Amino acid sequence: MTQTQFDKRNITMMMDFYELTMANGYFKDHDKDVQVAFDVFYRQNPDEGGFAIFAGLEQVIEYVENMTFTDEDVEYFRQQHMFSEEFLTYLKNFHFKGDIYALPEGTVMYPNEPILTVVAPLIDAQLVETAILAQINHQSLIATKARRICKAAAGRAVSDFGARRAHNMDAATYGARAAYIGGVVGTATCSAGEMFGIPISGTMAHSWVMFYGDEYEAFKKYAETYPDATILLVDTYDVIHSGIPNAIRVAHEVLEPMGKRLLGIRIDSGDLAYLSKRVRKMLDEAGLPDCKIVVSNSLDEFTVSSLLTQQGACIDSFGIGERLITAKSEPVFGAVYKLAAVGENDHFAPRIKVSENVEKITNPGLKDLYRVYDENGHAVADLIAKCGEQLDDSQPLRYVDPQKPWKNRSFENCTFKNLRKCYVRQGKRTEELPKLDAIRNYVKNQLDHEIWEEEQRFENPHRHYLDMTPDYYELKMDLLTKTRRAHG
Repeated sequence: MTQTQFDKRNITMMMDFYELTMANGYFKDHDKDVQVAFDVFYRQNPDEGGFAIFAGLEQVIEYVENMTFTDEDVEYFRQQHMFSEEFLTYLKNFHFKGDIYALPEGTVMYPNEPILTVVAPLIDAQLVETAILAQINHQSLIATKARRICKAAAGRAVSDFGARRAHNMDAATYGARAAYIGGVVGTATCSAGEMFGIPISGTMAHSWVMFYGDEYEAFKKYAETYPDATILLVDTYDVIHSGIPNAIRVAHEVLEPMGKRLLGIRIDSGDLAYLSKRVRKMLDEAGLPDCKIVVSNSLDEFTVSSLLTQQGACIDSFGIGERLITAKSEPVFGAVYKLAAVGENDHFAPRIKVSENVEKITNPGLKDLYRVYDENGHAVADLIAKCGEQLDDSQPLRYVDPQKPWKNRSFENCTFKNLRKCYVRQGKRTEELPKLDAIRNYVKNQLDHEIWEEEQRFENPHRHYLDMTPDYYELKMDLLTKTRRAHG
């Protein structure tokens, strides 16, 4: 049966086929209830930046809570002629029964640390891989890109204009959610506004001006329709010789007699630095110093920064489209999902992936992730510890830098915060999730007060250290040695 985008969707099926083939094998070998732990982590910050922002957790939780295979899904798998009837019956009655530990959504995060861990029966943990990665990879990427653009804007408003350039409708909607977490003030995407309570905004397209033929008449009609929210698009024909003179005329002849002001003008093409400076002078001379200048047109953090810091542009806010919603400069986030431990008797035995590429060797076992703060509340490092390992901050705490393990180092006068929480236990969420505004404010608070400014610069950012307790480092090295011996 062919589905359309308007059919009700069961997104349980958003998984790679190999998850089903492996699950069927585990089922056949009676391993389906073995407890395992999988970690989600990533290896490199986008755009060679100093950090990333964790986003998409709410949708991960919604997914695992609602996983169910319909009769149609089961029949589809039957038609593949690869699965036993016993396994298909198992799928028909499937519900996720595992636990999920994760960073709070909006947490500033770094490469190679466990940002989310699934502890679940083997089949349960395997079936959720693709959906978890899809949500986290996409939203973390867009949230991080949005934060970079907002930083470049230096306090000026940034809005998401990207829906029409998004990779599909879901990418537009959830990308807008992630962008709001990252710091944009609103979106032009109505579905995101309705679903997530994000402020929406929008004025006119060039077609409005072109339809009426006469630019002044088009502006006049718009101002009469929306006198309290008039922002005019002035580059349909000629910004300096037509658009701005007509906008000024509407401000004086249409809005001022109603006791209203022209809120702003938008420029969507041309040399934005040159035009914005000319336009600012014309508006000021016309008695409209409060009229804002909004610009759009293939902008990102690099062009925004150049416009403001190098070219002296007179811009009050930015509409960012394709380069935000697709994270065009680096459109792949790269989070992975790797087995970390397997339940054996009454404990979890660690597992490690070994590679010729050092950066692809995984951090094994169940673990805790701490953020280390100095006396002033600044985050100086993150620290991986064995699960349940006690940290004593009343005295210097020795740690290992895995890149320089020969050095004897200690944290002194520092405090340690366990970053991760249990959000799902036996398939059910354990607590109410924060509202989107709270997540957005959490991001801002971390970057304003905890994360070093040196980590936030675009060029050669300071590397945030990911250290290990001596006990955890010894566990990893012992397992690495044993694995190499066993497998040549």
